[in-house]
Amino acid sequence: MKLLAALLIYVVLVPTAFAADRIALVVGIGAYAHATPLKNTIADSQAIAETLRKLDFKVDHVLDSDRDEMTAALERFTFAAETADVALVYYAGHGVEVEGQNYLVPADATFKTAEDVTGRTISLQQVLSAAGAARRLRIVILDACRDNPFTGLEGVSNVVSATQSDGGTGLAPPSPDRGTLVVYAAKDGAVALDGRGAHSPFAQALLAHMPTPDLEISMMFRRVRDDVLRMTRRFQEPHFYGSLPGVPLFLAGDGAQIASQEDPRRAWGVARSDTETQLAALARQGDTRSMIGLAYMYQDPDGGRFNPEKAAEFLRQAGFKGDPEAQFELARAYEKGFGVAQDASKALEWYNRAAGLDFADAINELGFLHYAGGLGVVPDPRRALGYFQRAAELGHPQAMFNYAALIDDGIVTGKSADDAATLLYRALRAGSRDVLSELTENPNQYKQETLRGLQRKLSENGFYDSGAIDGRVGPQTKRSIRLAFGETPE
Repeated sequence: MKLLAALLIYVVLVPTAFAADRIALVVGIGAYAHATPLKNTIADSQAIAETLRKLDFKVDHVLDSDRDEMTAALERFTFAAETADVALVYYAGHGVEVEGQNYLVPADATFKTAEDVTGRTISLQQVLSAAGAARRLRIVILDACRDNPFTGLEGVSNVVSATQSDGGTGLAPPSPDRGTLVVYAAKDGAVALDGRGAHSPFAQALLAHMPTPDLEISMMFRRVRDDVLRMTRRFQEPHFYGSLPGVPLFLAGDGAQIASQEDPRRAWGVARSDTETQLAALARQGDTRSMIGLAYMYQDPDGGRFNPEKAAEFLRQAGFKGDPEAQFELARAYEKGFGVAQDASKALEWYNRAAGLDFADAINELGFLHYAGGLGVVPDPRRALGYFQRAAELGHPQAMFNYAALIDDGIVTGKSADDAATLLYRALRAGSRDVLSELTENPNQYKQETLRGLQRKLSENGFYDSGAIDGRVGPQTKRSIRLAFGETPE
């Protein structure tokens, strides 16, 4: 059988194997040709870019760019994000909202009507899509909630606030995918200050807290919010949208290396004692990510806090609050009898709950269970196919591999070998070492037509320059597969 079960929630990455584990696109625009110039955006972006470089981010810094330059920068960033652990975007400049959609304004933008906006700006959705391919975490930080820059122009005096019932002049609330955090300098519908000093209050707070060693990122952003509230006498409050995954992320200090190399249990397990205290305080306030973090801490046998029963209780609390990651982990606990009595029916129940919330790991696991049987599930390959297809659509690398395998086996009607090859390529770029291992160690499990399609995909994307498109996976094809995965060849 060439299918892969959902063995891990998160891909375990080895930093030295990748060209860039952390990448950032930093954009600062102040010299607007047809809008109000901004005083601090260039200095803010320069300082943020330098700070990120010191934190081992590979940074693409774009200043006063027109729309074509911003589009090109996003295209570079999209490709790099596919093999990055963390992808971060920081934008300082004007932002506008039209009919509930947010747009970032290039330096050359000019509008006569609201309809001009979509063709002359960069949408927030484009930015989210660019960052969306990153393997672990996507962060988009917008210091773009300033006053309407186009007041007085015909047809656009209410561009920013046209759909907001409270008459605000900020951006609309976004709806990012799970694993993506969008940070606004000010809450949706509110205005951010450009600042009277060297930096805006928001940028000043970021610069103060981003380099703090061993400060988990969710707590770092809470400190940023508190500082901005203090500096602006509660006029401006940064706001966060989306949800972070349970794996911790430390931008600086020893925790940065620990979190990038280990699974979430180990990463949380070695966290400092004050991190546990902070998580516990947030968990008491109902924060489900903190509950999951505590559960991972207590699941780590080497971290000095090992308590599977306590971990299961935190997962249960977060699961009942509707967190799909907690539901998936609780399902695994019931399946294995880890901290709870082993119970196949409860495991299946929680897998289904998580899958119902489009949690790709749970959907892929259900596909595997329906394909091979287990937990009392009667094997049903056709039903399994639907699960694998949905999880693949959500970007799950093992599901993409599994769906490609079923296409290659001729089980999926209406799909070709090229479709299977495209899925295999996408699974490689998504960063599953299981997929890398299968394609380099057991490539002959696939038909030559599928492997020829994979070679073509590798060639189209610059990873397979001069090799033959023959479906034979020799040293050159294997090298290209590793390059596409993100490894630097020796």
